[in-house]
Amino acid sequence: MAQASTTSSSARPVGSATRWLLRRPAEDAAARIFCFPYAGVGASMYVGWPRQAGPAEICLLQPPGRENRLREPHYGDYESLADDLIEHLLPYLDRPFAFFGHCSGALPGYAMTLRLMQAGMPTPSTLFVSSQVAPHHGPYSRFLSMTDDELQLELAELVRALGGVPDPGLLALGLAVLRADVEATRSYRPAEPVVVPSRLTAIGWREDREITAEQMTGWSECARPDRFRQVVLPGSHYSFLSAPELLVAELAAEMTLAVAGADSSDEDRS
Repeated sequence: MAQASTTSSSARPVGSATRWLLRRPAEDAAARIFCFPYAGVGASMYVGWPRQAGPAEICLLQPPGRENRLREPHYGDYESLADDLIEHLLPYLDRPFAFFGHCSGALPGYAMTLRLMQAGMPTPSTLFVSSQVAPHHGPYSRFLSMTDDELQLELAELVRALGGVPDPGLLALGLAVLRADVEATRSYRPAEPVVVPSRLTAIGWREDREITAEQMTGWSECARPDRFRQVVLPGSHYSFLSAPELLVAELAAEMTLAVAGADSSDEDRS
C-alpha cells in the first residue's frame, strides 16, 4: 500500500480518453487482464509485471486521485468507482477479459463484476482475488485501525519494496490517498455474498502475515462450486509486485482456457 513515486517512461498515460488506463490496450490482444491497484497506490505499481500473461495483455487501471490523476477528486466508494469506470472500460470488453486485484484492490474488481452483471454487460471470464477476505467477511485489515503516522510508516515500507527511497513530500501526498482508500474499504461490506458468473480464483501467499489463505475461503460463496478454485503460492504479502513465475503461470492458464472457450463458442455459432 503506497503512492508510487515515479511512472516509467514505458507506461505513460495516453490521453484523457483513456485516463483510466495507464496505456492503451492493443487492438490485436487475444484477451485482457485489467489490474486494479490497491490502497494508496497507482497503476505504476505494476511496473515490474510483464506486458503479457499467456494470451492475455496486462492492462493497468488508474483510479482518480493518484499519480497522473492526482488533481481529480477521489472516487469515494467502490460502487461509485465501478459506475464511473464502466463507460470507459466497455469498449475494451469485446474479448475474453479478467480482473486482478491484490489486497484492497480485489474489492473494486468484485464490485465492478457485480455492476457489469447487473447491467447485462460482458462480465470477466475470471476474477482473480489475491490476499483479501471475501467482501461479506470484511472489512478486515490491520490498516483500518492505524493512525496516520502508522500508515505513513507502511507507505515508506512499500516504497522500499518497490525499489525506491521514501520521500517525505511524496509520502504526505500518498498518505491522503491511502486514508481515502482505507475508508472505501471500511465502507464496503455487502450484506450477503452475491454469486458472480465468472470463474473465481482466490490466490493466497504462504508467508503472508496480513491475510492467510484460510481467511480467504469465504470467496467460495461468491462463485459457483465448479467455477471456484483457491491456490496458495510461495511468497509474502508483497511478493506479487515482482510478478513471480507461478503467479503469471496461474493467470496465463486461466486466460488460455478463456480464449479456448471463446473460440469454441465462435465455431458453434458459425
